[in-house]
Amino acid sequence: MPVHAIDEKTVTALVEDAAAAPSMHNAQPWEFRFLRDDGTFHVRADLDRAMPRTDPATRALHLGCAAALFNLRVAAAHAGWTPVTELLPDPSDPRLLAVVRLTGQAPAEDDLAPLHPAIRRRHTSRQPFSDEVVPDAIKDGLSAAALLEGARLAFPDMWHIQTLLDSVRDAEGRDAHDPAAVEELRHWVRVGTQERGTAGDGVPDYAFGPLKRYGGAPVRDFAGRQPLPGRETVVFESAPQLAVLGTRDDRPRDWLVAGQAMERVLLQATLDGLATSLTSQALEWPEVRWITRDPESAMGFVQMVMRLGYGPSGPATPRRPVDEVLTID
Repeated sequence: MPVHAIDEKTVTALVEDAAAAPSMHNAQPWEFRFLRDDGTFHVRADLDRAMPRTDPATRALHLGCAAALFNLRVAAAHAGWTPVTELLPDPSDPRLLAVVRLTGQAPAEDDLAPLHPAIRRRHTSRQPFSDEVVPDAIKDGLSAAALLEGARLAFPDMWHIQTLLDSVRDAEGRDAHDPAAVEELRHWVRVGTQERGTAGDGVPDYAFGPLKRYGGAPVRDFAGRQPLPGRETVVFESAPQLAVLGTRDDRPRDWLVAGQAMERVLLQATLDGLATSLTSQALEWPEVRWITRDPESAMGFVQMVMRLGYGPSGPATPRRPVDEVLTID
């Protein structure tokens, strides 16, 4: 199929898949522009959806946009294209995060297309997971998935996990006493039938999950101090299974690498039958983020803490209409 034969319906479908990616507080801070003449997508950062208090360097924003970029690559490969990607192609335009050029037919050995069924099945789960241990073979496959994107995924030992959990609790306490952080979180929370029914972004109350009574699972409570009628209180897993995703350096290009690796791992985990959630609280405070790193690891910077296990998948969360995030020229 020649590039110029890509019609608007196909372009829209590709972006719908891309926009199913996770992002901090489901802010969906991305924009897509498709150029018909050369069959390229421009993936841009929407800085109007940045979070100055929680994400002042826009690291998390880059991770979310990169996850959407990875979904776009997967969707393009599934549709029969080879997506050729260039990160940060224009130093004078830092909001232009990537250019994806669709060329030819996808090679038979393509490893992206098989991930496509997981795009719409992957949802963040804030539910308790069972204590069933994830097999080493699956962990090895997830680590290999991260390596394919140029990042590293490690499964910490119990000592490091406890350090991570302590860091998350420290960050939670800081957030609770930081009015700016509380207000920023409140901006992205959708509570009540009317608010969640009209919102195309943010975290709706039905996705908060139950209130944690006991257990060590690092799950952000989006309700804060606001009581929700009918919300149950349950026991979470006592020994959460965590993975840390990291990169050698900590620059915008590394964040884009990490975000793509994060999404590849999440999609592969979904195909493997795992439930997943992301934990970033401890990475939002620079002085706390540093101690999330394992000093015995070659990983320079932790970009995301991932919780994996066997349990219910989370519900789908709202998505912005495609015409809000896509321009076709």
